[in-house]
Amino acid sequence: MHAALADAIERARRVRLMLFDVDGVLTDGRLWYGPHGEQLKAFHAHDGHGMKLLAAAGVRLALLSGRESAAVTQRAAELGIEHVLQGIADKRAAFEALLAQLALDAGAAGYMGDELVDLPVLRRCGFACAPGEAPELVRQHAHYVPRAAAGGGAVREVCEFVLRAQGRLDAALEACLR
Repeated sequence: MHAALADAIERARRVRLMLFDVDGVLTDGRLWYGPHGEQLKAFHAHDGHGMKLLAAAGVRLALLSGRESAAVTQRAAELGIEHVLQGIADKRAAFEALLAQLALDAGAAGYMGDELVDLPVLRRCGFACAPGEAPELVRQHAHYVPRAAAGGGAVREVCEFVLRAQGRLDAALEACLR
């Protein structure tokens, strides 16, 4: 097994909290505005189901976004995501505060981000992920880069990678068939 893959698997094994950026991770990164200035976002159902699988396996979920959006609030509620941090200028400070609140070490947290503003968290967390569309500098700090596109299954792939690393993927998928 390739050393980088083995390292990513070991890091994913320790994940107890998985955080995701929104624009460029849960979406394809395009910003859509309606005629009255409302923000529109398209989320992929596969990503949402991946997050539900992860949560059902006991991994806590959080969204960490620099923007604020009612669409994100609604989607997070649909998915049962308890920690929704929006309008965050200093993502590292928000990340550290959430770790303290949950009494977790940074090594037990994973984060998927796609932009330079995500680097402080990507450098600090135990399991860093970035979509393939992220700038090269961001991808260089990722332990895992999914094949699927941002907003098109990349989050699902990360969720399944974590579950597989923790030996829980088969049970999670089997539970869906009952």
